[in-house]
Parts: sequence; C-alpha cells; structure tokens
Amino acid sequence: MFAIGCNNADKKLLANNETPTNTIDIAALKTKAEEAKAFCKTKKLNTDFFLLADLKRHSGLKRFYIWDFKKDTIADAFLVSHGCGQNPWAMDYSREKAGVSNTDGSHLSSVGKYIIGDRGYSNWGINVNYLLLGQDKTNANAVKRQIVLHSWEKVSDEEIYPAGTPEGWGCPALSNAGMRIVDSKLKNSGKRVLLWVVQ
Repeated sequence: MFAIGCNNADKKLLANNETPTNTIDIAALKTKAEEAKAFCKTKKLNTDFFLLADLKRHSGLKRFYIWDFKKDTIADAFLVSHGCGQNPWAMDYSREKAGVSNTDGSHLSSVGKYIIGDRGYSNWGINVNYLLLGQDKTNANAVKRQIVLHSWEKVSDEEIYPAGTPEGWGCPALSNAGMRIVDSKLKNSGKRVLLWVVQ
C-alpha cells in the first residue's frame, strides 16, 4: 500500500524556502473518485479501480495513482511525464506547472477523462502502449495526436524532487517498473478502465 497524507499541505508553499511537501490531498482525490465511479458505472467500465494523473503536482513527485474504489484509497503511485510544449524534449522546464492543450502539434498533455483502449506495441520502454480514447472536449484529439499510455526509460521509479520528470510530447509516460504494474492490472481487467488526467 502506498503511504499517503491526509491534508492539503501539498497545495501550499512553505514560507521560508517555497518547497512543496509531498503530502497528497486525499479529500480532493476522494471527491474525484466519487465522480469517477459514477462515470465508470455509466460507461460500464471497471468499478474496482481507475487511474488518475494529477498534473497540478510538481512532476518530480508521484502524481499518477491507481485508485482502489473498494478501499477508497490509493493502491499505488508513480511518477508520470507530461508534454514539453515549446520547451526542449526530455527536459523538465515545466516541472512546476504543466501546460495543457488538445491541439495537434502542441506537444502538450490534454486533461480530461480517457477510456483506456487497446494494448499495442510501443518503441519506448517495455514496448507496451495503450490507446487513450478522449471523452471530453479537452482531450477529444488524443487518438489523432497519437497520445498513448506507455513507459519511458527516462522516467524514474522514485521521486526526484526538486528535479522534474523529463517531458515528452504529451503522452503520460511511466517508469518501466510502474508500467509493468499498470499493464498487469489492465491486462487482467475484465472491463475497460478509466484514466482521468486533471490539473
């Protein structure tokens, strides 16, 4: 089980050194989880778990969660990349504030709910990716933009704050170890799974 905190401290900056804590706002996640579960029921998706990527958090902190609906808590958490936009690829210039866009060629991540689609081959990481089927106006171009869930060797298994996770062209990319865990859950899911990217 992933250790978590129970307050809103991660949203605040400490007065002296302006360093965010790694405390996760569980109350906010539970509110998201309630909405996510309703969505999953409506769309006939998996109601055992869903995935959530919180791009509000510093990219050097774990912010990609497997949420267990039955236990109403985080089952596991990982680092995840976001899009670099106009910044150089594989750097971390937007580690504190991820830009978002649904525009093809923006090289930014898109927020919104995705139904995780078919498993396919990736040239990156463990050579596995999943199609992401955008369900909102903010991510409707995901397939056209070739935005997929995959792994990337440049993504660390452990938190690297104050450095940020290297940025790609908009795909949520996990570490190889993290992707193996997520891939196993997705392969063993009898139904499609929700990924919700928020900011």
